[in-house]
Amino acid sequence: MGNALIIVDVQNDFCEGGSLAVGGGGSVAAGVSQLLAAAPDRWDHVVATKDYHIDPGAHFGDPPDFVDSWPPHCVVGTPGSEFHPDLVTDRIEVIFHKGEHAAAYSGFEGHTDQGECLADWLRRHGVDQVEIVGLATDFCVRATALDAAAEGFRTTVRLDLTAAIGPDTADAALRAFTDAGINTEGTPVIRAA
Repeated sequence: MGNALIIVDVQNDFCEGGSLAVGGGGSVAAGVSQLLAAAPDRWDHVVATKDYHIDPGAHFGDPPDFVDSWPPHCVVGTPGSEFHPDLVTDRIEVIFHKGEHAAAYSGFEGHTDQGECLADWLRRHGVDQVEIVGLATDFCVRATALDAAAEGFRTTVRLDLTAAIGPDTADAALRAFTDAGINTEGTPVIRAA
C-alpha cells in the first residue's frame, strides 16, 4: 500500500494579510515547500484541499462569532482563495474543493472538479497512510485528520507544519488526535496573525 501527503488549505486568506489570517501561516507554506524539496520521494502522492466558497450561508457571519461563523474568506475567484505564493505546488496531483454552499472543514468533504471525494481518490490510488499539514491545526487540519482516521487511514499530523488559531482550541485538537489514535510530530505554531 502507499502513502500520501495532504496539504490542507494553505491559502492566502488563511495566511498573514488574509481576511482570516492564522499567525504563522506563511511559515507553514514555506515549510511545506522545504519538506517537499528535501524529501521528494517520501510520499507516493501529494494532494491538497482548498476552502472554495461561493455562498456558504451562515458560515459567513456579520458580525462573525469566530466559532461557527467567520469573516468572508476564500471566495471563489478572489486572490484570497489561491494558494500562498510560498507553497510550491508542482508536486500536487489533485485539489479537493470544499465548502461551496455550506461550511466544510474537513478535506474529506471536498471533491475534485470531476466530483470524486478524497477518501475514494486515496483508496483508488492504493493509499493506506496519510500525513497531514496545513491550516489551521484546530479547525480544518483537525477535521481532516479525524475524518482520515475514521475512514481507516493510518494518520499522522505534522504539527510543526501546521499553525493554530488559539491555544485552547489547539489543545482540544491535540486531545482529539490522541483520542482518535492519530500520530503527531512536532509542536503547532500558535502566534498572533
